[in-house]
Amino acid sequence: MYDPAQLRTFLAVAQTLSFTQAARRLGLRQSTVSQHVRRLEEATGRPLFTRDTHSVELTEDGEAMLGFAGTILAAHERASAFFTGTRLRGRLRVGVSEDFVLTRLPEILEAFRAENPEVDLELTVELSGILHERLAAGRLDLVLAKRRTGAAQGELVWRSTLTWIGAPRLRIDPDRPVPLILFPPPGITRARALQALERAGRPWRVACTSSSLSGLIAAARAGLGAMAHTRGLIPPGLVPIPARAGLPDLGDVDFVLLRPRDARPSPARDAADALAKAILTGGDRLHPVPDGG
Repeated sequence: MYDPAQLRTFLAVAQTLSFTQAARRLGLRQSTVSQHVRRLEEATGRPLFTRDTHSVELTEDGEAMLGFAGTILAAHERASAFFTGTRLRGRLRVGVSEDFVLTRLPEILEAFRAENPEVDLELTVELSGILHERLAAGRLDLVLAKRRTGAAQGELVWRSTLTWIGAPRLRIDPDRPVPLILFPPPGITRARALQALERAGRPWRVACTSSSLSGLIAAARAGLGAMAHTRGLIPPGLVPIPARAGLPDLGDVDFVLLRPRDARPSPARDAADALAKAILTGGDRLHPVPDGG
């Protein structure tokens, strides 16, 4: 009933919230992307996006389709791999940003392992900045992490807004330094938060530093301070800090898939390409697991 090509296009638009970025990811013309989305909306009989000249957002039906599209495409890929008889082998070194600890990314990795039992998957969970360094040093084959500010490399998986979050009871005193909960250097979100505060002339102090996302979440839930975080990945028990607190805008953040610049054909590259495809297809799982989920 639903064309896989149209579903892939829908997922690309839903994850990037941009017809232009989706076209770049898929290697299509923007008019083709618009056509795929329109035909899928005709097939469902429902609008999947609300869009104007400045923004693209999923409708409620679009949110529902996000889950269905990922499931349909994953089944399609499994069937294709089964009947073509392709088998991946070798060692695959994957780096994943701390941001995805509380999401269903492990389900994608588990399915990949089940479908490719001869691939030895080595997973590193670290700060995005550290993952960039390890990739450049040739110590990783595939990285899913934040893109550095001003950088252009990487395949865009998902674009979101950075926002200030904290415990529901947290109050920011405008006359005192902002208490901050931060990753250590070279954390990309840390750098963005400090730059924004410096530009705004807002004094700050470090209330908590931890290389563990769980540690930062615990400190934030205890009400120790404010934390810069991706809006689409806000952990349970924490909420966006209201605009009346006067904290500066943090802008958008891109999560990208990165491979070594000089990647040559190899079993590791084939496995990296297959896992990258699974991550792009399973984009609906790159969101927080609900309480009790």
